[in-house]
Amino acid sequence: MLKAVILIGGPQKGTRFRPLSFEVPKPLFPVAGVPMIQHHIEACAQVPGMQEILLIGFYQPDEPLTQFLEAAQQEFHLPVRYLQEFAPLGTGGGLYHFRDQILAGGPEAFFVLNADVCSDFPLSAMLEAHRRQRHPFLLLGTTANRTQSLNYGCIVENPQTHEVLHYVEKPSTFISDIINCGIYLFSPEALKPLRDVFQRNQQDGQLEDSPGLWPGAGTIRLEQDVFSALAGQGQIYVHLTDGIWSQIKSAGSALYASRLYLSRYQNTHPERLAKHIPGGPRIRGNVYIHPTAKVAPSAVLGPNVSIGKGVTVGEGVRLRESIVLHGATLQEHTCVLHSIVGWGSTVGRWARVEVPPMTPTPTIPEPEWTVRASSRTGSCSLPSPSWVAESGSLPRCSSSTRLFCHTRS
Repeated sequence: MLKAVILIGGPQKGTRFRPLSFEVPKPLFPVAGVPMIQHHIEACAQVPGMQEILLIGFYQPDEPLTQFLEAAQQEFHLPVRYLQEFAPLGTGGGLYHFRDQILAGGPEAFFVLNADVCSDFPLSAMLEAHRRQRHPFLLLGTTANRTQSLNYGCIVENPQTHEVLHYVEKPSTFISDIINCGIYLFSPEALKPLRDVFQRNQQDGQLEDSPGLWPGAGTIRLEQDVFSALAGQGQIYVHLTDGIWSQIKSAGSALYASRLYLSRYQNTHPERLAKHIPGGPRIRGNVYIHPTAKVAPSAVLGPNVSIGKGVTVGEGVRLRESIVLHGATLQEHTCVLHSIVGWGSTVGRWARVEVPPMTPTPTIPEPEWTVRASSRTGSCSLPSPSWVAESGSLPRCSSSTRLFCHTRS
């Protein structure tokens, strides 16, 4: 018996993802046509022996989240439950706080996945590695270059046994080119070190404050409080993958993740990819179109385009490497490249929205962001680097000027 826990965080996190997370919780933001965490749930549901999937976070259980959970249970025929933290408890605090629910039924092990990662989720391979050599903690790792590794948790492993000998979260100097993917497989024994951290936090809080339960005792950081402390003690091991992986921290990284997932659909969900049919829009490469979207026959879409619910795409529109969120309208002869068009937005006739491509993979240094918005017949402005705001518009104007805006990520 297996379980899975997806750590979805809360509204106080993911500030770099704003304003995209204002309309819906970040874990429900559509990437390649489906909510971000649906990719996680699909991967977990395919693991033999999976009995339950738990979401842990600090979001209020509002209507969008409740509807998503109900739909996920019906689609995957698995219990999918949300456990709300009483306060933000860090990456490990929620696991310890809800330990009874996680261990109910006596699972052999449980996966822990961060919601803001894009991956092909090699969970079955991790399970095989765990069963060959059982240890409390198994981390999924991948390789990065020296520059990019400084932005992630760095792992020093024994190349023969794959034991984690040293772990540093976002080091100031180069430690290792192996980085933490934020995807784990834990044995039930892994909760004991979390208990030790909780008790130590409680003792420290009582020394500083008055006796009694210290509210901060429940905050546990897996990376700093557990992985760094236990490295080199024979409890933590790493499973390396050469598959796709990326974090989803910003609008640009959401576009990159959409590209990766759309490419995977060729093997995993070919039914989600649009196909060119006579009298329909021109499809180039991997494109997702929601069934309720209206797309003019002369539009050219792709590669790597996702079109959401109720979107209207006018005649002569060109879309490439972009996400169009539900209810948006792209009027005639619009050109949108490497951008996200927000909920209910309107992009006027002959407008051009373009951002130079970004590839936030850990093996490529971060590029400079250049944001460009132009109109064939007029000037326009964008409220933020790669996205047209919710319920906003990019109008057709009467002058013949262009606006160029430059920022750094």
